[in-house]
Amino acid sequence: MTKDAREADGAVNVVDEALPLLIFDGDCGFCTWSVHQAQRWVQPRVRIEPWQRLDLAALGLTAEECSQSVYWVNGDVTLNAGRAVAAVLMAGRMPWPVAGRIMETRVMKPIVKKAYYFVAAHRYRLPGATPACAPGG
Repeated sequence: MTKDAREADGAVNVVDEALPLLIFDGDCGFCTWSVHQAQRWVQPRVRIEPWQRLDLAALGLTAEECSQSVYWVNGDVTLNAGRAVAAVLMAGRMPWPVAGRIMETRVMKPIVKKAYYFVAAHRYRLPGATPACAPGG
């Protein structure tokens, strides 16, 4: 990323980017570990940025929202939690798009949602966890 893509306060200018954007909690070790695993295995065609480096107001998001859930932003479409994960999978190489489409089915959506929030609530116990992952951290 060039210096021109940064604003004076260090926030990333996201308005002119062509790829979808995945926003995650860069202070959370588990979230960072998860993003690295996705980059390695799924290889999605998407920009991935920690919310701490973004101009969230320009995206219509808040720090509180982004500290609670991962977000996918693609034009006028904003998804969070399990739906954002499904979107990342669908943007990846085979066979991951199939898994993403399955996650988006009517039957699986509620299960994926519950699973996402269960993992998020217990992320401090998972690989790569840091003190920022703990409740209230």
